[in-house]
Amino acid sequence: MNLFTVPGDITITCHKRITPWLQQETEALGFTITESFVTGVHLRGTINDCIQLNCQLRCASQVLFSLGKFEAANADDVYRHLVNYAWENILPEGGYFSVTSNVQNESINNSMFANLRVKDAIADRLRNKRGARPSTGSELSGAVIHLFWKLENAEIFIDTSGHSLARHGYRKIPGEAPMLEALASAVIYATRWNRVQPFVNPMCGSGTLAIEAAMIATNRRPGLFRNSYAFMHLKDYDEEVYRQHDALLELQIKESPKPRIIATDYSEKAIENARKNAVAAGVAHMIDFRVCDFADTEIPQDPPGILMLNPEYGERLGNIAELELTYSRIGDFMKKSCGGYFGYIFTGNLELAKKIGLKASRRIEFYTSTIDCRLLEYELYSGTKRVMS
Repeated sequence: MNLFTVPGDITITCHKRITPWLQQETEALGFTITESFVTGVHLRGTINDCIQLNCQLRCASQVLFSLGKFEAANADDVYRHLVNYAWENILPEGGYFSVTSNVQNESINNSMFANLRVKDAIADRLRNKRGARPSTGSELSGAVIHLFWKLENAEIFIDTSGHSLARHGYRKIPGEAPMLEALASAVIYATRWNRVQPFVNPMCGSGTLAIEAAMIATNRRPGLFRNSYAFMHLKDYDEEVYRQHDALLELQIKESPKPRIIATDYSEKAIENARKNAVAAGVAHMIDFRVCDFADTEIPQDPPGILMLNPEYGERLGNIAELELTYSRIGDFMKKSCGGYFGYIFTGNLELAKKIGLKASRRIEFYTSTIDCRLLEYELYSGTKRVMS
């Protein structure tokens, strides 16, 4: 039996509140979602399907292939179940594997202990079958086995991704408090941008939003910047299947029509770093980078487009009094200079957002790190009347 071609349950995980856009892009690839939950989606498919998902998805964190569910009251139960699993059909001889877990069980106060019992079970099984204990460790440089264990319900997975897909691999210089690439993609998906209109990103920082917009507009996928996945370290891995999906990443790029993408920041260093990141992503030719105050950013018309700002919101950067003035200036800028646009503010501080002085037409929930955030949408009619949120 070839593990790569046998259908099973697949779980794609993502960061909190990104699920709607993960589901949207997964379905666009032709997959049927069987269930969605707060941090991911379920579907049916093969590990060969997992290869495609790893290469193509922007909003995902991990692509997990289920090996089965079982009941476990404690770590010894986990060991007893997994030591009887046919790991010799999954892990190649001479290979290396690591274990990750998500554990909520009253008998476990340190998830590392659960990981150890999984490792012991796999290693003991393979030693009995092959006469040698396999190499294991914490580095995600080989095959990865993932344990999900909540109360007495457990499920064991092959993590086909390894290192998180949420970091897209092109950003060499992150800057201060950067937005995670997967989050940036989801935020852009949540807007009304049609990928042809102008996309204007003042306060661009390390350039993540502008770069992700350029990648989305040209159908550049994160797999372009990565050539190592955990599925490559499984028994019966066929490199040719991966090569076919890898080749498709180049073939599906669409260089036209190109929208105007403008990214500005008052910091010369930030623009220098953003430009370097855009070069690494292959989209520097699509983005007009400029050093200026956000209020001096060019706002193209004919047609109008999307304005997106991710200002500091006082949790990690910035002084609150200064930020109140900044948010007020953002409102004035949108009112006076951005008529016809949809304006978007991503913030984790709704009190500061009130200083914008315009009424949001939508408030879309997101989460970054441990901060409850909102993407606020403003429909900026010419001559918009100023009202408090």
